[in-house]
Amino acid sequence: MTVVSLHRYPVKSMLGESLDRAHVSARGLLGDRALAVYDVGSGTVASAKVPRLWSDLLGFSARFAADPEPGRPLPAVEIRFPDGSMLRSDDTGIDTALSAALGREVRLIAEPPEGSQFEEVWPEIEGLPVDQLAPEQLIAATTARHEETGERVSRFDVSAFGAPGTFFDLSTLHVLTESTLDRLRELAPDADFDPRRYRPNVVLRGEDAGFVENDWPGRESLIGGARVRYSFATMRCVMTTLAQRDLERDPETLRTIAKHNRIEIPQVGGVWACAGVYADVVTDGEIAVGDEHSAPVAG
Repeated sequence: MTVVSLHRYPVKSMLGESLDRAHVSARGLLGDRALAVYDVGSGTVASAKVPRLWSDLLGFSARFAADPEPGRPLPAVEIRFPDGSMLRSDDTGIDTALSAALGREVRLIAEPPEGSQFEEVWPEIEGLPVDQLAPEQLIAATTARHEETGERVSRFDVSAFGAPGTFFDLSTLHVLTESTLDRLRELAPDADFDPRRYRPNVVLRGEDAGFVENDWPGRESLIGGARVRYSFATMRCVMTTLAQRDLERDPETLRTIAKHNRIEIPQVGGVWACAGVYADVVTDGEIAVGDEHSAPVAG
């Protein structure tokens, strides 16, 4: 396989930037999820996984003002607002401007407060029982509140399997293959399986067909100059269905995954609707578009 695209998201749940090359380490792709929006009222890290509150975050885009360099402080992030205006992360008025645009008191933060959590809604989508997305026992055990619609909202620790002090939902690096997207397109030709919906860091293309990542957890591979160890399949959520930039809302994307690719994940228990795979970085290195991805082998 080869790397066909690289993606970094400087601010959690905002649109990010495509790259030609990037450095990766135990903290993931350099600069990925470097910042997050913190909701003062609820004390949670904002995530578009609760669309009623935070889907507007997908109307913002973020990019670094200069290329981040390993071993040096990260440069400021340029944030483009939905109205086209732009502020930097180091501007004194950034918190006020974000709060006004989002309709809630928020702060832009570079480190998660101790015990930070994010919320995720279990959506009511026609033809998609929520227990097809995740184990019912886990949903019940983590439910913190309900939306007015009755939809349950869970709370999870930020970066539960990632490096301490980071803003990842779960793990450090997200890898997705065009093989998986092509298979989903075969199963639902009218749905939109644009890779941007899934917010991967690395997108790979090869000759093998189908959900090839399903067999990778527990194995290691070289991607360019970095060695990674695949941990578990990537669980999918309501965020994949949301409108962003030129992509319209499309619930069929999530229905299709839940119908055709449910995976047992021992690390968290139970069966989940999945597409893609998470990875930990074993050996730091650089990855560039066009680099080879070696066949995963037992680590």
